[in-house]
Amino acid sequence: MKIMMQCIQPKIKDLKIIVFLAVILLSSGLTLNDLEAAPGRLSLQAAVRAAQENDPWLVQNKHSQDAVESMSVAVGTLPDPTVSLGLANFPTDTLDINQEPMTQVKIGVTQMIPRGDSLEIKQQQLKMMGSQFPYQREDRRAVTAVTVGRLWLDAYKAQESIALIEEDRPLFEQLADVAESSYSTALGKTRQQDIVRAQLELTRLDDRLTMLQQKKEMFVEELSGWFRDYFRQEYGVGETAEYEDEGAALRLEKTLPEVVMLKEDLYTAEGKIEAAELYQYFSMHPSIQAIEQKIEASKLSIDLARENYKPMWGVSASYGYRDDGSAMGDRADFVSLGISFDLPVFTKNRQDKELQSAVSQTEAVKTGKWALVRKMIAGFEKNRARLKRFDERQRLYNKQLLPQMHEQAEASLTAYTNDDGDFAEVVRARIAELNARIAALDIEVERQKTIVQLNYYFMKTADEIIAEKLTSQ
Repeated sequence: MKIMMQCIQPKIKDLKIIVFLAVILLSSGLTLNDLEAAPGRLSLQAAVRAAQENDPWLVQNKHSQDAVESMSVAVGTLPDPTVSLGLANFPTDTLDINQEPMTQVKIGVTQMIPRGDSLEIKQQQLKMMGSQFPYQREDRRAVTAVTVGRLWLDAYKAQESIALIEEDRPLFEQLADVAESSYSTALGKTRQQDIVRAQLELTRLDDRLTMLQQKKEMFVEELSGWFRDYFRQEYGVGETAEYEDEGAALRLEKTLPEVVMLKEDLYTAEGKIEAAELYQYFSMHPSIQAIEQKIEASKLSIDLARENYKPMWGVSASYGYRDDGSAMGDRADFVSLGISFDLPVFTKNRQDKELQSAVSQTEAVKTGKWALVRKMIAGFEKNRARLKRFDERQRLYNKQLLPQMHEQAEASLTAYTNDDGDFAEVVRARIAELNARIAALDIEVERQKTIVQLNYYFMKTADEIIAEKLTSQ
């Protein structure tokens, strides 16, 4: 019996050595997933570009611009003249057109002339309104870049968290096997609760994998909804799209892109940035430029309201034909000319109120501009503070926490393989290291999401929001 126990003891230690070697291999990061080629994987830039090219809102906005520009031509044209036909002084007793010398067949034309320069002002106003649409589309493309970028990054975080757990899961399976073998031979310090603990951690890992898979599927489905092919088939726009019908099976790139930070010096500045300095940047933003065009168009509404104090003129001309009478001989035909105009003398309840309404509407648009600027400043300060904290945490994880967690896990495993450590401590150390690696991934992804949001405030074109840093060769 003693001899059998001595034979079993080396086998238990061999299993522990196997586990130790497995940890080294897994910790090195050389996994099959990393060795696989990644054809057809969706990058952040490709996702954003596909969403922008297949956005029905952009098509709608372009049609709206075309409608306003066409209307600007129409409103600058005089109203159509009015033609009138009639009989004048027609005798009712005999219904004879030759009976009375004043009986005439009349044809007339009337042309109304709008008040003052109202036609020109209306035309300028609609042209100004039409000029805001390109800025609106650029802002929409920027908002799409931020929205789709955040979705892609959320899906990426779930995907890579799954990869980290799947990378470590074989280790926990090995630990469970060692614990069970050690307990079954009644050697070492393995207890029944260690076996239960090992199985429990495996179950927890499976639960985390299920939850992360659910999150990934949700983000991927929402992401793919931005560039599925039904809209492109309807309107014939966009050509990027080998990814739209893959749904939850959509695969993302394995490498997290490093997005270029616009105005990086503002993020690292000490203290609060003056609002006047930020306004110099934000005033060039497409959303602010669109409101500026709207303000100018609204100012023209004030000029148009002032034109209502001027009269509207009308010019008319008519020709009256008279038939020749048997007794009177030839009868002369009649020509009539005339002008008409209204008298805007009761202006208190109409023209004055229209002018007041136009002024108030203009001020309302201006207030909307300042409200948007204030919102952008607050958003910048909030995300700037978040980015600073993410940078601090990233340095802490990379320089201290992750190496310390790894050393702790290695030390506890070494002690356990030498029968000088506790199995529960090995499991706790490995779980702690796994959680730290997932937390580090979360920090990096959230940091990139914050940069994308900050880039929105300083971009001039939407393509700048997700531009990647060029790596030196």
